[in-house]
Amino acid sequence: MIRVDVQSAVVLGVALTLSCATALALRQLDGAGLAQAAATALPVRAEGVPAQVLRGDDGHYWAEARIDGHAVRLLVDTGASVVALTREDARRLGVDPADAAFTGEVRTASGVVRAAPVRLSAVTVAGARVADVEALVVEDGLTQSLLGMSYLGRLSGFEATREGLTLRP
Repeated sequence: MIRVDVQSAVVLGVALTLSCATALALRQLDGAGLAQAAATALPVRAEGVPAQVLRGDDGHYWAEARIDGHAVRLLVDTGASVVALTREDARRLGVDPADAAFTGEVRTASGVVRAAPVRLSAVTVAGARVADVEALVVEDGLTQSLLGMSYLGRLSGFEATREGLTLRP
């Protein structure tokens, strides 16, 4: 007798469907298009060595990062889609978007605020380095910069324990 777990069958079906769709899309590309699609399909993964971020007395994980060569203290926030910088931290990094660049909106604890999209050359936390990181400079309402998923999602993994957070490139 064969038992089939419905959830596993659904997951397998979705995976097969996506694989077939990807194969068909790639088949339609010429050689140059295939190389370009491969180069832009997935961002470069992190590099370096596993890093440990200690848990602060307040219960949060605070990362002492290097962004484009400058030291920045970031609150690790898996709920943030991207790295989010306060305007003050951005200025210290040499990033100072013009008022017209604040075209996005972000929902913060203080409400909806304007944000400017930027790219950071590299973000490094204790040896775990990610290049070409999408970020936002938040105009007002952000009390500390956040280490979001545009960095964390490019790691091979991260694990939280009572003592700290391990980042694996």
